[in-house]
Amino acid sequence: CQQGETKTVETRYFITSCKANAKVFAGAVRGHWGIENPLHWRLDVTMGDDTSRIKHDNGAGVLTTIRHICMNLFEREPSKLSMAKKKRKASWSDSFRANLIFS
Repeated sequence: CQQGETKTVETRYFITSCKANAKVFAGAVRGHWGIENPLHWRLDVTMGDDTSRIKHDNGAGVLTTIRHICMNLFEREPSKLSMAKKKRKASWSDSFRANLIFS
């Protein structure tokens, strides 16, 4: 990276048992972030993770875990509704919420 007269070099280290060349390994790393980024986007946008004001002790971590559980339950539900619509429907309908949890 170069900014004006200053030139910097960044080095990243990875631990793996994979025997691959740099091109294959770089593709694997980018592929991992291709999976990781949509998860965080869904947590932020659909579940409101970034807007949470809970910062005390381990409350933020506990609520993030609960949000992950909810997302997994919504994904298991077979209807074609979006995650946001499933979330809304679960907040309105006791039977839909029970179906999410117990089926």
